[in-house]
Amino acid sequence: MDTEVLQLQAEIRRCQICLPYLEFGVNPVVSFSAESKILVIGQAPGSIVHSTGVPWNDKSGENLRNWLGVDENTFYNPDNFGIVPMGFCYPGKGKSGDLPPRKECAPLWHTKILSTLPNIELTLLIGQYAQKYYLGSIKKKTLTATVENYVTYLPKFFVLPHPSPRNNIWMKKNPWFKTTVLPDLKKAVRKII
Repeated sequence: MDTEVLQLQAEIRRCQICLPYLEFGVNPVVSFSAESKILVIGQAPGSIVHSTGVPWNDKSGENLRNWLGVDENTFYNPDNFGIVPMGFCYPGKGKSGDLPPRKECAPLWHTKILSTLPNIELTLLIGQYAQKYYLGSIKKKTLTATVENYVTYLPKFFVLPHPSPRNNIWMKKNPWFKTTVLPDLKKAVRKII
């Protein structure tokens, strides 16, 4: 693996910037290589991912891999998928699910990471935090409207809701996501890997 990438990953693993705010401690979870072709930018690791250190190693990850049309081996090959969330550590529990990702990670690390990923052909922006950060003023007023207008952001970005089982109600209310968006997502992924 590229020396610059290895050094950056080691630096990220040593990061303690959010330690005072993290009830369960730091455990930055990222995965990427200089060869990564698709970048996955989600929210933050959940409790299972925090304990295992394996990104998307939960029901949300299972749903995401189904959406992408890939198996675990393909997904966890960092030459295929770089995985860089908005917050690298588990933020803890809130009133209705996990707390938002810590705001320190993306400004501190994303530019450095992106500079080591010259082969990215598509970036998946999963959920409102990634979409707000990367789309800024071109993001629609709601996540639903942003995802409904996904073609607006192609070919650089593919916008998605979070694949959490908590979003099953959203999926039922928006059947166009399954019939229109997911086939285009699978096709885009197949074309790249």
